[in-house]
Amino acid sequence: MQPGAAPGSKLFVGVNIKLKGVEISDCDQFLIEGHVEATVHSKGMQIAKPGTLKGTAVIDVAEVHGEFSGELTARTRLVVHGTGRVSGTIRYGKLIVAEGGELSGDVKRLDASVEHVQPSRNPVTGSRHVLAPASEIGSH
Repeated sequence: MQPGAAPGSKLFVGVNIKLKGVEISDCDQFLIEGHVEATVHSKGMQIAKPGTLKGTAVIDVAEVHGEFSGELTARTRLVVHGTGRVSGTIRYGKLIVAEGGELSGDVKRLDASVEHVQPSRNPVTGSRHVLAPASEIGSH
């Protein structure tokens, strides 16, 4: 462990390892270098190149150097690096896409689904200003 690093639960899926049909939860850090098909609930997730994740992920901070496809919610931040590819239904708190990174699908900021403008129930009926033709001004 590095000096100053906080202890926590970590899961590492190495290169050439395939993990399929599982649910991963209560994970502080999830590092993927292999191929995963799963439902993931983690504080932090990093998909390294050539790693892939297909499925559903609810993450605080997600960093993608490899590929993600499916439903991704990155509550705090989603970072798509230059080699990263993210596709599917994507929700994020903050978004960073490096040059070369790809992001496609139904992509929305989490706040955007909360911030919706409601039309006023009472139309403005206050004072109206009517301009008179210049020929009528001062002719009284």
